[in-house]
Amino acid sequence: MKLTKEQILRYKKQISFAPIGIAGQVQLCQSRVLVIGAGGLGAPILLYLAAAGVGTIACIDFDQVEIHNLHRQVIHKQKNLAMPKVLSAAEAIEALNPEVKFEPIIAKVTGTNLDDYVSAYDIVLDGTDNFNSRYAINDACVRQNKTLVYGSVLNFEIQLAVFNHEGSKNLRDLFPSAPHSDDVPSCDQNGVLNTVPGILGLMMVQETLKIITGNTPMKNQLLIFHTATWEITKLNF
Repeated sequence: MKLTKEQILRYKKQISFAPIGIAGQVQLCQSRVLVIGAGGLGAPILLYLAAAGVGTIACIDFDQVEIHNLHRQVIHKQKNLAMPKVLSAAEAIEALNPEVKFEPIIAKVTGTNLDDYVSAYDIVLDGTDNFNSRYAINDACVRQNKTLVYGSVLNFEIQLAVFNHEGSKNLRDLFPSAPHSDDVPSCDQNGVLNTVPGILGLMMVQETLKIITGNTPMKNQLLIFHTATWEITKLNF
């Protein structure tokens, strides 16, 4: 693939960055990425993947835009209330970068349908907010041998990992089974400051772009970032 003149102009700042260059931008334009969830994490993830020139982006979500989403799910607009989130996201991506092929999928992920979705893409980003979905996504990525970029938010705390990349470990190597639902704080009850999922979403995109362009991502590490104090802990596993 050769970049067009318009692509070179659009991505010139990125192309000028030595770890990316022309070759890296070509890789980005040819890549296929699946984002599961178009909410607090999915919103910034989708915008920055599209802005970076990722060629094909798919997003799975079954939910509709509600007014309480808008303070943090910045891809959605007031006028799109009650619209399926993936269709709202499609509008924003088309307006930002019409070169990107965006594939909206209105569906709820389950253990039975994930393999079909995961198998069609190079990298999967988990933007879900519950452990049942996270483990199902992890297991599908292991079965399909796909890299998974994982993120989780609780209050001011961020957790980030890259699983199943070139033989690296996966979520079950770190936590063999999902916690009981009664032991997990509810996102609805705890709430979230709007910046925290935004910070994590960009960190997840950072790892994704590194993977696509052949730069070294995290491996067998869980990064825990306390955004209230800016303290960072890395756990090796």
